[in-house]
Parts: sequence; structure tokens; C-alpha cells
Amino acid sequence: MKAYVLIKIRAGDVKDVVRSLRKVEGVSEAHMTFGPYDAVAEVETADVARLGAITASKIQPIPGVEQTLTCLAVDL
Repeated sequence: MKAYVLIKIRAGDVKDVVRSLRKVEGVSEAHMTFGPYDAVAEVETADVARLGAITASKIQPIPGVEQTLTCLAVDL
């Protein structure tokens, strides 16, 4: 399964957070963005439980991360 995690980051920490995201197992891509969110991470996992574990224990604890919003990708 694939999901996009939209991330709000404390000012001045965006580059460091994106570098850290790219090292997280399960994160296939991470990019800085402009708009209401500062970065987006594409996460690929086997199931929702693993996605939750990655978000809660690997992404949210990164210093500078203030908020996340996880969007599941759906193929039609």
C-alpha cells in the first residue's frame, strides 16, 4: 500500500527533517513543499498497521516535526 504523509515543520528545520525522512525505512521519497504543509513523504508498506507504526514511531518523533496528515493512495 502507498500513502502520502503531509508534514508541518518548525521554521528553520525543513531541510534537516527532509534529510531525516529520506533515511526512514518505508519512505520511498521525501520532498519540501510550498503551501499549508512544509514537506511530503511517500510511504510504501505492506499494511495499515505498518504504516501507523512508521508514522508514529519514525516520522512524528523527528525533531522539528509539528504535525502530520496521512493520506492513503487508492488506485481505481
